[in-house]
Amino acid sequence: MPDARLAMLIDTHCHLDAAEFDADRRDVLARAVAAGVDAIVVPAVAPPNFDAVRALAAREARVFYALGIHPLFVEEAGDEALSVLRAHVEASIDDERLVAIGEIGLDFFVEGRDRERQQRVLAAQLRIARDFDLPVLLHVRRAHDLVLAQLRRVRPPGGIAHAFNASAQQARQFLDLGFALGFGGAMTYDRALRIRRLARELPAHAHVLETDAPDIPPEWIAHGRNEPAQIARIADVFAALRGLSRERAIEQTAANALRVLPRLRAGVDRRD
Repeated sequence: MPDARLAMLIDTHCHLDAAEFDADRRDVLARAVAAGVDAIVVPAVAPPNFDAVRALAAREARVFYALGIHPLFVEEAGDEALSVLRAHVEASIDDERLVAIGEIGLDFFVEGRDRERQQRVLAAQLRIARDFDLPVLLHVRRAHDLVLAQLRRVRPPGGIAHAFNASAQQARQFLDLGFALGFGGAMTYDRALRIRRLARELPAHAHVLETDAPDIPPEWIAHGRNEPAQIARIADVFAALRGLSRERAIEQTAANALRVLPRLRAGVDRRD
């Protein structure tokens, strides 16, 4: 008998704590609820917003969170940031709303950043994830092979490669390591040929849906602020690309999200 909980619309990556939402965050959440969004995962990017994402999840029944240091913040975070992260994870490990370590990874797209430091900090955060048996939310730009190498070396318990945009071969390597791949607003543009091909052709267990709000707006609001309510129309685009009904597309992507983020499933179960 199908599990009704799998028919959930899940935004697996949304920066709902961002300043862009300060003026109307409650309205943004209300629109998400009206659009049928069942769960939103909010990743931290650096120690200064660890408390903010935790507090947001504590206030809002549909919000869950992750703790981590984004690769573009590793330099300003300072040498003590990893100790701070470990301490926060240890203090929060019994919180059912903590579902992952993230947002972490490598970003070699932005010029002038310390790539060696990014790699050291990523390795350390993967070890924290392994030590606490938490999946990871990965940010990867122009560094997929290096991230894959670190994943093979450290072996954290899976997770999501957010905003995935790499080759089919690299996609299969992430899948083999127990990861799902995040698809969002970029998939809605006709010119995003590789992303749309991956959405169509990868196996059913590959995909999860995300907004990355307020960033990566879908085609219909190309120059506007993205928000979690848009995940509903993003799901429609994904369903059309896969040749699925909307309900089946949501069911498949929710099953994938709950598989790679097992604490999310436990938290949703207890919430209801």
